[in-house]
Amino acid sequence: MTTSRKLVTIQTPAPHQGFLGKGHTARAVIDGNFIQSDPFVILMDDMLDKKDGEPAGGPHPHAGFETVSLLLEGEIGDTAHKMKGGDFQMMTAGSGVIHTETIDTETQLRLLQLWLILPKKDRWTTPRVQDLPAAHVPVAIEEGVLLKVYSGSLAGVTSPVKNYVPLIVADIHMQPNARTVQHIPVAYNAFIYVLEGSVKVGADGQTLHKNQVGWFDREDADSDSELIFESIEQGARFVLYAGLPQGDPIVSHGPFIGDTQDDIRRLYNEYWRGKMEHISEVEESQRMTW
Repeated sequence: MTTSRKLVTIQTPAPHQGFLGKGHTARAVIDGNFIQSDPFVILMDDMLDKKDGEPAGGPHPHAGFETVSLLLEGEIGDTAHKMKGGDFQMMTAGSGVIHTETIDTETQLRLLQLWLILPKKDRWTTPRVQDLPAAHVPVAIEEGVLLKVYSGSLAGVTSPVKNYVPLIVADIHMQPNARTVQHIPVAYNAFIYVLEGSVKVGADGQTLHKNQVGWFDREDADSDSELIFESIEQGARFVLYAGLPQGDPIVSHGPFIGDTQDDIRRLYNEYWRGKMEHISEVEESQRMTW
């Protein structure tokens, strides 16, 4: 039997000054209890209106998880892995890697970056990076609805991106007064983040507005579920994230995630000793462009 899922939590993350300084506004879409958000650790909505050429950002390490980046507007990244609006990147930090997100020109950008847990057995896997340019993103079209599927399968299309944790990421555009019903496993932890307009969501039609987050109920079962979306007068655009919880406790500190505090100390030691390579220097087989 297919379960019609409903929203159980609605949040409105407040904007705050971002770490890049003047012109950087950040919203913590996820920044809370990992037991509830598993397999999602954090999700930041970063908006930058940079009006000078002073460098911001720079090289930094990660380990023990994956960064999942959807660039909504602008350009970001180094020469080897530059992203433009509509591009998607999944970087598996695994055993430890350095990447660069320097911005040294006047620019406007908006980036959604998710930290996705790795399964415990893959926590220290070999780092890799996958780039999916906007022009190659699988698209599904329904009446009044456009779905861009960046990861996983939805609406009859499948992304080529490889996943350690089963993950769906889709950018969904709805014209005014449109309706769509999408199917995902009921065991997936799922939420949407509204970028534009308003949308009625779930079996009971609760309304989410721009900049709001809605989390769905879930069950530990091997069955299907449906997500119901209905836009209203101004239409809507939102991003759907859905992933399979891993159920393993984690320790998080700074740019690293581990199973224990000893893991965190080891990772800092390896970084300080120069043992982590840059993502642009990993083996060619670990750099994929789809």
